[in-house]
Amino acid sequence: MAVVPARKLSRDAHRRRIHRRMRQSMAGSEQRPRLCVFRSIKHIRVQVIDDLKGHTIAAASSLDADVKKQIKGGGNIASAKVVGKMIAERAKAAGVEYVVFDRGGYQYHGRVQALAEAAREAGLKF
Repeated sequence: MAVVPARKLSRDAHRRRIHRRMRQSMAGSEQRPRLCVFRSIKHIRVQVIDDLKGHTIAAASSLDADVKKQIKGGGNIASAKVVGKMIAERAKAAGVEYVVFDRGGYQYHGRVQALAEAAREAGLKF
């Protein structure tokens, strides 16, 4: 008798499943908000979120006018570094120094890693 394999998840569905599992043990507070990353093929977006109040403290994206001046394209490591530096500056201006890093279900590799390292170099502490 043939065994029918389980339905294969799409890449995005698999990432969302991993992210949901990660979020069960991670939450941003007022003292230590969550630095949440979303990456698409063309762009990268990041937010600093206070989950207890349910609002965004700071945000940066490769679509921002300040970032677009410094980069060519938005879906590469160079743009992730610029966005990481920008989110650190904006978070520090809002009074945030410590964050919980939420990689959004993506591997800590490539653009996600570059963004995190740039934010650390600019003064955010994970």
